[in-house]
Amino acid sequence: MVQQPQSPRSHRPLRTTYDAVIVGGGHNGLVAAAYLARAGRSVLLLERLPSTGGAAVSTRAFSGFDARLSRYSYLVSLLPRKIIDDLGLRFAVRRRRISSYTPHGDGGLLVDAGSAARTRESFVRLTGSDRDFEAWQRFYGMTQRVAERVFPTLTGPLPSRGELERIVDDKAAWEQLFERPLGESVEAAFEDDVVRGVVLTDALIGTFTHAHDPSLLQNRCFLYHVIGGGTGDWDVPVGGMGALTDALADAARAAGAEILTGTEVTALATDGTRAEVDFDGGRVSARHVLVNASPHALAGLLGEPAPDRPEGAQLKVNMLLRRLPRLRDADADPHEAFSGTFHIAESYSGLQSAYEEAAAGAVPTAPPSEIYCHSLTDPTILAPGLVAEGMHTLTLFGLHAPARLFAADPAGAKDALLRATLAQLDAVLAEPLADCLAVDADGRPCIEAKSPLDLEREVGLPGGHIFHRDLSFPYAREDGADGEDAGPWGVGTAHANVLLCGAGAVRGGGVSGIPGHNAAMAVLGA
Repeated sequence: MVQQPQSPRSHRPLRTTYDAVIVGGGHNGLVAAAYLARAGRSVLLLERLPSTGGAAVSTRAFSGFDARLSRYSYLVSLLPRKIIDDLGLRFAVRRRRISSYTPHGDGGLLVDAGSAARTRESFVRLTGSDRDFEAWQRFYGMTQRVAERVFPTLTGPLPSRGELERIVDDKAAWEQLFERPLGESVEAAFEDDVVRGVVLTDALIGTFTHAHDPSLLQNRCFLYHVIGGGTGDWDVPVGGMGALTDALADAARAAGAEILTGTEVTALATDGTRAEVDFDGGRVSARHVLVNASPHALAGLLGEPAPDRPEGAQLKVNMLLRRLPRLRDADADPHEAFSGTFHIAESYSGLQSAYEEAAAGAVPTAPPSEIYCHSLTDPTILAPGLVAEGMHTLTLFGLHAPARLFAADPAGAKDALLRATLAQLDAVLAEPLADCLAVDADGRPCIEAKSPLDLEREVGLPGGHIFHRDLSFPYAREDGADGEDAGPWGVGTAHANVLLCGAGAVRGGGVSGIPGHNAAMAVLGA
């Protein structure tokens, strides 16, 4: 589905006071609105953009084609089934049979979730033995056991560190994931540079760090990428990401929540008991305010000193192809290779080199990235005629592209990074990608790129940071998160009746709905 701007019945709220006002209509704000309205609370949600959905939307990005791309976020792992069931959402995901494909030389590594034997053969072809395959089985067996134990805690009260360690109940796993830099575990478990890189990429998605970062930022990012659903699987949203947020908006409205789009909140004041919310059209008061925006943005609304500005670190590229390109690896079927996560320039040493170049302020020589093709798993995002013609979408997510690279020359730096990234893709193809791109109604190739600065301007991600700020481990910090008391649900701020319901909450980040659920539970338990 494609979000359409709402026809505003009125840009004025129906009331002057509410039980809860929600600032921001991304997926987490919609989750919170639906839960609170279903519990009988009066709810007003205010969204700056013409439609709800935030970064989880579907868009017809290329003129002349009925292709509904998930423009910003694109896969689902962390969304609990509990939220879908609680809210009665008509939303489904599809499992990808191929987990990943990583081209290397004239061959590649294929990880087939449906065939251990086939995956073993691919490891042997790449590495010369099955040692790293056996290590892979042990390592991801460990992460799956952790996922089974940790994921159910994300929609409950925030555990202490000790409580979560007892829940994990595996000393070796706890040390590897929560206490030591991930690079140590990766290097101890795997020998091959390519295999090591495939493992490490989950620690770097939207996160500018490296394997041995003593802050363990890489471990935190990795954890959220391997615990989703209790399995770590990353699934394709049927109908595109907009299908989820449209279903959430419908559920919130059906429960009685009032939603105003095209309405920007400009200020927030509170005495801890009642709050006033100013917007471009008036003012309302509320017992609680739930903020589906970053802590940085919240400080601005409150007129308080802002925390350090976050920094996003990715390049998002959407493409529409006339056909999938052929690969240099003659044994690889593009329809399989692109259906999972297609790793480009993501060897372990290559990831480190790219990090060092970007940290020094230079566009990486060989930018790492990963691609997948939504339309191979879910062709419903394309009009039937496009499917019959063999057309497909490609989504590319580039790593190690910090916002600082774009500061001096946003357009020039983005163009240079896009060229360098596509050159790495072309190096593993048997034909130029440009020959496969569709051409839109205006004669332009069907490709669009979004830098961190674009993401900040378009969907309000501070510094383009897709998680609003650096991820935290899913337990209560004894010293408080960033000087805040996150409270029993991990959503608290310095103000008792102002809660974070977005990705900046503890256990936030990704398309999960978890912060929205937890903020609603905090209100209902207050």
